[in-house]
Amino acid sequence: MARDIVQQLTAALRRPGTGSSDFDLNPDVDLPAGRKLRSAGVLVPVSLVDAQPRVILTKRSSALKHHPGQIAFPGGKQDETDADVTAAALREAREEIGLPSDLPRILGHLPVHETVTSFSVTPVVAVIEDGFDPIPEPGEVDEVFSVPLAHVLNPANYVVESRRWRGQRRYYFAVPYGPYYIWGATARILRGLAARMSE
Repeated sequence: MARDIVQQLTAALRRPGTGSSDFDLNPDVDLPAGRKLRSAGVLVPVSLVDAQPRVILTKRSSALKHHPGQIAFPGGKQDETDADVTAAALREAREEIGLPSDLPRILGHLPVHETVTSFSVTPVVAVIEDGFDPIPEPGEVDEVFSVPLAHVLNPANYVVESRRWRGQRRYYFAVPYGPYYIWGATARILRGLAARMSE
């Protein structure tokens, strides 16, 4: 089972494809030419410790200024000390959820995702084959949890919803799971992975 998932994920990551953005479902948005995007990396950690593969996610602190209480991958902007976006994703995962940097086995990257907050985010897909005790970063992460990989790989579990943002109606993907409302960039990245896995 675990070996099959690794092979399927690796094959999916090798398929050609274009990047995604928070504007995919909002074609009327006019993005300025020459806009500057900040580089960031997020880890898409697939735990193979249990019989059912699961994706590890975080619930951001409700006290944060940006994206409070939202569901997110561990990760963040690339610092000058990071060798690349993969190093940034691993560093942030260590800081945010206590994941040892040598534990994830990197399988590859999904195409970059542009966010409304002007980040160019590279999703780094990895498998985790040994258990660890998550340690949420105080003040940054309220909760570390996981959802079944099968749930987020099923396109039928995704819905398109909307809310007003900066005076306009904005549409986005969501893939709810139990009490967790997974939406926005996190859901869009997972939806992209689901599409690749179903090809």
